Amino acid sequence: MKTVKIGMISFAHSHANGILNELSAILGVEIAGIFDDQRERVDKIIESRGIPYYEDHKRLLETDIDAVVICSENSYHAKYTLDAAAAGKHVLCEKPLGIKVDEMKRMIESCKRQGVQLMTAFPCRYLPAVIKAKAAVDRGEIGDIMAIKATNRGRMPGRWFIRKELSGGGAVLDHTVHVMDLMNWFTGSDPEEVYAEAGTLFHEGLGIDDAGIVHVKFANGVAAVIDPSWSRAKSFPTGGDVTMRLIGTKGVIDVNALGQVNELYSDELGKMQWSYWGDGMGGYMVHDFVEAVRKGTNVPITGDDGLRSAAVAIAAYESVECGASVRVKL
Repeated sequence: MKTVKIGMISFAHSHANGILNELSAILGVEIAGIFDDQRERVDKIIESRGIPYYEDHKRLLETDIDAVVICSENSYHAKYTLDAAAAGKHVLCEKPLGIKVDEMKRMIESCKRQGVQLMTAFPCRYLPAVIKAKAAVDRGEIGDIMAIKATNRGRMPGRWFIRKELSGGGAVLDHTVHVMDLMNWFTGSDPEEVYAEAGTLFHEGLGIDDAGIVHVKFANGVAAVIDPSWSRAKSFPTGGDVTMRLIGTKGVIDVNALGQVNELYSDELGKMQWSYWGDGMGGYMVHDFVEAVRKGTNVPITGDDGLRSAAVAIAAYESVECGASVRVKL
């Protein structure tokens, strides 16, 4: 079995730790180096695991690694991806793929030109409820999809997520993209038109949107709406959700992607929690990335998939600004 050497670029995003653990559990994977422009974020990791640290991401890219995982602030995704492609390294990039349509196109074109894979981190495709619903749709159990009502409501993450120069946007960008990818996947059609409203409703003085409603029209006529708000209270039993109601010509499917839970009552916490017991999604995602790198096959979730979802969120902000529906720029 060929060893796949992977470097990690930034631990700014909280998903980085989970991805590191999932990669470390895969036979034949070596975490060959870590770069982060804030070393304090990774000090404990490099000390406990003995992973080499690089002060410059380009020095990491000069080594014999096969691929990189990028979990930086959103505004740096393009820079790190373009540098990785130029160095001939495959890329798994955290969502959203980018914060501007033109930069995402450059990322995609550069990776294709250099012959390297670009995968967008959309782990929700691997949730059991999502997989079963997709199979049911493909079997024609609800006929043709006519409309989708979806949510991805979470908690306000703070930190760089609420600094627009680093995040590119608030809740609408952060939480539209996951479910938008699922809707693109289920419909098999491109999003064409967006109307959205957004604002700050739950965190006074936040300075960035924490609530929104995004309406989408697809090329095949499907109409969809997403609630991507950071609206989960601290007392809520879970931090977020991923739901879809798929309305077809012959029936309806309700998807509660994170609904495989036990009710956990804790005197220490002082509240009830939902304890998720379903299959983890991150492990399957990174496994597919590693296997694509190892075997030279195509990744299942591409940079184009990342563009199609992020472009909707970007169009949503344009719609909010002008107060009208706008075309999605793909």
